[in-house]
Amino acid sequence: MKFIKVKNYKELSKKSSEIIIKEILKKPNLSLTLATGKTPKGLYKNLVKAYKNKKVDFSKLIFFNLDEFYPIKKTNKKSYYYYLHKNLFNKINIKKANIHLLNGETKNPQKECKDYEQKVKKNKIDICILGLGVNGHIAFNEPGSLVNSKTRLVNLKHKTITNQALSQGIQTILSSRKIILLASGRKKSKSIKKLLDRKITKEYPVTYLKKHKNLIVIADKKTLS
Repeated sequence: MKFIKVKNYKELSKKSSEIIIKEILKKPNLSLTLATGKTPKGLYKNLVKAYKNKKVDFSKLIFFNLDEFYPIKKTNKKSYYYYLHKNLFNKINIKKANIHLLNGETKNPQKECKDYEQKVKKNKIDICILGLGVNGHIAFNEPGSLVNSKTRLVNLKHKTITNQALSQGIQTILSSRKIILLASGRKKSKSIKKLLDRKITKEYPVTYLKKHKNLIVIADKKTLS
């Protein structure tokens, strides 16, 4: 595990974008799994800025997402489909054929998850960007999730706009070549401390990341206070 401590959210966003841009320049056709939520917004803003300044080309990249509410329309402003298009895809030179997102409108969630798992496996994800839940969840892998879990329909324990979601599993996430975990704010401090402890526990799914050989954790001072 490589642990990077930064002063604040702005530095977190800057550092994570620098790492990803460097990886893209080395491998222009790499595969990325993207997180959603508040924490990665600054990262995506920096990537868009780098594209506009002609520092990076996204045309050959392949994109996946970690999760999606279920059921939900793509046009719903709270869907992750909407989030990723608004904050990133609509602002860079990306090919639609290279975007692979979990479909919250599917009539057959089990088949959707099975097919998605195969796509992820086939593309061999180079970088997985993760946010961190207050209760230690990564993607929608809630406390109690097993290390061998794959992309699946899950029941949500915390309050959201739906009771279920489609989510990459722990095993799916750990299959990525590199994982970048972003953590910002005091509410994430307990989960980060659990990650830094020696013990791996299903009650804090983030601790499964200890098993990964190429994990980068970027956390700000508030998270570590």
